[in-house]
Amino acid sequence: MTVPAQADDGYRLWLRNIAAQTGTAQVEVHGDSATLRIAADELRTGLGANAGPVVLARANDPSIAALRIDVAGLGTEGYDIRTTQVGGRSVILVTAGSDIGILHGAYALLRHARTGSDMARIGVRGARFGLRMLNHWDNLDGVVERGYAGQSLWDWWTLPDVRDPRYVDYARANAAIGINGTVVNNVNAKAISLTAPYIAKTAALADVFRPYGIKVYLSARFSAPVELGGLKTADPRDPAVAAWWKAKADEIYRAIPDFGGFLVKANSEGQPGPRDYGASHADGANMLAAAVAPHGGIVMWRAFVYADTDPEDRAKQAYTEFRPLDGKFADNVLVQVKNGAIDFQPREPFHPLFGAMPRTPLMMEFQITKEYLGFATHLAYLGPLFEEVLDARTGVRAGETVAAVVDGRAQGHALSGMAGVANIGRDRDWSGGTFNQANWYAFGRLAWDPTLSSEAIAREWAAQTFGNDPVIVETVTRMMLRSREAVVDYTGPLGLAHLMATGHHYGPGPWVDDLQRPEWNPVYYHRADRNGIGFDRTRTGSNAVAQYAPGVARKLADPKTTPLEQLLWFHHLPWDYRLPGGSTLWVELVRRYDRGVATVDAMRRDWASLKPRIDEERWTKTDSFLAIQAREARWWRDASLAYWMSINRLPLPAGSPPPEHDLAWYKAQRFPFAPGNPQ
Repeated sequence: MTVPAQADDGYRLWLRNIAAQTGTAQVEVHGDSATLRIAADELRTGLGANAGPVVLARANDPSIAALRIDVAGLGTEGYDIRTTQVGGRSVILVTAGSDIGILHGAYALLRHARTGSDMARIGVRGARFGLRMLNHWDNLDGVVERGYAGQSLWDWWTLPDVRDPRYVDYARANAAIGINGTVVNNVNAKAISLTAPYIAKTAALADVFRPYGIKVYLSARFSAPVELGGLKTADPRDPAVAAWWKAKADEIYRAIPDFGGFLVKANSEGQPGPRDYGASHADGANMLAAAVAPHGGIVMWRAFVYADTDPEDRAKQAYTEFRPLDGKFADNVLVQVKNGAIDFQPREPFHPLFGAMPRTPLMMEFQITKEYLGFATHLAYLGPLFEEVLDARTGVRAGETVAAVVDGRAQGHALSGMAGVANIGRDRDWSGGTFNQANWYAFGRLAWDPTLSSEAIAREWAAQTFGNDPVIVETVTRMMLRSREAVVDYTGPLGLAHLMATGHHYGPGPWVDDLQRPEWNPVYYHRADRNGIGFDRTRTGSNAVAQYAPGVARKLADPKTTPLEQLLWFHHLPWDYRLPGGSTLWVELVRRYDRGVATVDAMRRDWASLKPRIDEERWTKTDSFLAIQAREARWWRDASLAYWMSINRLPLPAGSPPPEHDLAWYKAQRFPFAPGNPQ
């Protein structure tokens, strides 16, 4: 059944219902709980009458037990959906070992209905990652660091008294894609988040989220014992410090019995941590882990240790600090590692820690918010980025992927998880624009099942968001699948990275060379001179390639076997270096900048063709955003080429237009009060 898109301001996300056209579904529930009531209500309002009858029941329910459905392998959240006989009639049965599993099954049934799939063939689904988390970089004053969709969703001022209905809608959207945890405050945490008033506020959110199977977590400021407890030290080896954290954990769990645990950013970008006292990351993590362990809590310790301790190559720092600690972390600690070794760039090779710490559970950290991919206004579908990293081969064992390391299969870890830095704010459409919602959606779907393809996810998102008109789905999917590569092309092709302007990270700044620390400057990363461009990470340079498994390292050490997309990440090469196919590095670099601009122009034409089929509200906003993207793609391209040409003194290839302005004009641009950049 084709469901045309209707007027929509984007609030409903991927939860647009079709029952209004076809009646209400017949849903029978065995048992009673807040979660089961939610599941039944979602199906009754979301399915058409022709989809039923539907039965929701646990696998051990007496009426279902005779079917001998084995759900043991599905954990506490997986589900089984089948067409079968219950009570002498043919029904669609949604069953699981828990009510939360049934809720996930109900949302899966709705997803299939909304995409026009055969609901009777959904089958059995268990989650591959135990923890599927959003990390909110939300500050207590309402500012969202690197957020481009307005103020924080959490109104800390009115909590715990006012429980905004939007908190429920947030929980619904997350449960529908399998997310089961949320860190509600910024990793650059304030100690006040751990005080009694804020614990009560967090408890109110936990109460709202609990029926949807979502636990709350808090970012913990490592120096809180000093700032709140009046201690003279936060040294994790000090018994008084450990006792303070144990008491604090007990206090939190009294208010929130199912509190998930702590996320910690330590000794990074000025944040306090154990190294301030000569202790290790393992010392700090294990002390906190001991505090939450009696309650079943966990600690997620971030490996983003960005400090001025490895001047040779910032990309090597996390490996250098964490690899020697493998096997030294407590059983309830996960080390949370960014997908790449620098910082959420439009393209980075997978982080060398994946595969290098076999005795430690590693948790993936992606960035859903587009700090380096055009903020809210550039269309950049991140499904291909997530898929590219998860599918990367570590080289440690034959066929071993990053996903296999992170989901625990490679080394048999019980703990596993994937975190995404949220792109959610108080904007009516949640993420600042319709297509940004797809990145939230794709993260959740891949956290549940990393074997899904980014294309399949794009199609099901498009059908649920705009209606399953095949013209819309095909056109939107085509746009999405080309979009991230376009951003790579016009911001940092062939492995270039970290070329953005200072502070706000908005727009190009490859010429920046006057910041206090070397690794803050874009020139540190591209190292362009008259003779060539790129960062030498082979044995003749920083030797960062040695942090990868030997087979991967050998491939990356030779420019001839390094993937073209990562070439300048690992090699400093002459401008006239010959690439496969015969073109020079300079010609190919220009070609990719041009291709990025051309792709955005093509996306604009594709979107224009859908105007008669898309509601005016979302079509107009997206069209305006694409116009911004087209202008800014040219800006990135022109500013970058003007700068490279000032260094290499080479002409542009025939047919490639010159930059619109001279280099001085681009350098003179200033952007105070850019969003997502706390002033």
